[in-house]
Amino acid sequence: MAMSRSRRDAIKKKALMTVPLGAAIIGLLLFLPAGSLGYWQAWLFLATLIVPLLLVVSYLWKNDPELLERRMRINEKEPKEKGVVRYAQLLFFLVFLIPGFDYRYGWSNVPAWLAVLSDALMFLGYMFVFWVFRENTYASRIVEVEKKQKVITTGPYAIVRHPMYTGTMLMYVCMPIALGSFVALIPMLPVMAVFFVRIFDEERLLSKSLAGYEAYRRKVRYRLVPGIW
Repeated sequence: MAMSRSRRDAIKKKALMTVPLGAAIIGLLLFLPAGSLGYWQAWLFLATLIVPLLLVVSYLWKNDPELLERRMRINEKEPKEKGVVRYAQLLFFLVFLIPGFDYRYGWSNVPAWLAVLSDALMFLGYMFVFWVFRENTYASRIVEVEKKQKVITTGPYAIVRHPMYTGTMLMYVCMPIALGSFVALIPMLPVMAVFFVRIFDEERLLSKSLAGYEAYRRKVRYRLVPGIW
């Protein structure tokens, strides 16, 4: 059944409010500690983050508004997952706060070429996630299984079982370096641990609630990186 026009408009309105608000908050967390608008790494980072995001949001609104709606859900259903999300949010606050202070006080010495390369890898990671979106309309932000959900075995899912995490982790690990801060890698490392917790939780839920997932697990052996894990 096609989504109603009013519901599509509501999703678009929410997206148009959420993206600029998120960009503004991240910008404040970066530039206020830096004490300067000359923090070029932050400008390049924001462009690398926001421009592709706007393009993907526009694509989803036109082609898969149901997925866009799923991606804007942030309230986990299980208490454990709610705690994991709060923990990750605190870590991300530090990840975005530290680089500005790093820029101001010169704690790190990240070469310009390495910062630019990290932005390029962030972009590649996001394009990999976009590939996931095109293959799987049920790629929700929260841990859940919906009634009509099916096992996806095509595209990136033929390579690894959790390709969205593969792309997202590549993005996240590159963020501190793209912002010119080795120090900000410290709070980012526990964020990586959060991903592993969520992967195990998702696999338990999918094995229990999604028909065909166990057969898929046997066929696609690796979770994140082929030949490694």
